Amino acid sequence: MNPILEIRQLSMNFGGLKAVDRVDLDCLPGEITALIGPNGAGKTTLFNCITGIYAPTEGIIFITPPGGKRQKISSLGIHKVTGCGIARTFQNIRVFPDMTVLENVMIGRHCRTYAGILGAILRDKATREEEKAIINRSYEVLEKIGLAEYVNLLARNLSYGAQRRLEIARAIATDPFLLLLDEPAAGMNPQETKELEALITAIRDEGEISIFLIEHDMRLVMSLSDRVYVMDYGEMIARGAPQEIRANPEVIKAYLGEDVNA
Repeated sequence: MNPILEIRQLSMNFGGLKAVDRVDLDCLPGEITALIGPNGAGKTTLFNCITGIYAPTEGIIFITPPGGKRQKISSLGIHKVTGCGIARTFQNIRVFPDMTVLENVMIGRHCRTYAGILGAILRDKATREEEKAIINRSYEVLEKIGLAEYVNLLARNLSYGAQRRLEIARAIATDPFLLLLDEPAAGMNPQETKELEALITAIRDEGEISIFLIEHDMRLVMSLSDRVYVMDYGEMIARGAPQEIRANPEVIKAYLGEDVNA
């Protein structure tokens, strides 16, 4: 099975600090891949390199969309990476608080729209039909995520857990084949985390979207993941199935004695 994401010898330097150091990583189609490690290990920096926020200092990133051709994305910008089929969420919630739930998801469709400034001014038939399609697709995503009842509510009035789900809905609206989730369970209570686990599994199974997530909740990681990668001080120190990672002494050491079964 060919990887849909290939990272080869990737490094990211900030002055004298090597935040990511010669990392190799693969994501396979249909899998949930987890990336774990202590705070400051370089996990989010790696996500930022994949999604075009940072241009890596060294190394290369390839994607192979389902049914598509292998292509290099390590030199592309954020918008082009999203257009290639990679979407993400962030550690800190980044919804638009004074826009409705529907409007937040509609923004995710921007990379799949074609009407230009002239179309927006003239409001021709093609532009109107495209806007209708955007609304319909956005509502469809909200139904799948379980937020359709809040469609006209301002995003700031959603609960914390619902705002997290809204971020995921906006990412899915871009029609990705690979969804990157940066600490999706952060700040959630046990019930919200349980619902999130079911949601991520459904996205993978029903939406045919592969998942790559960063997470500190080890119960969630070990329950969800097909494969786990572990970073420490910018380096990849372990990779394998959840049961292998759980018993790996290097992983336990990296977590400074934390119980990875907790």
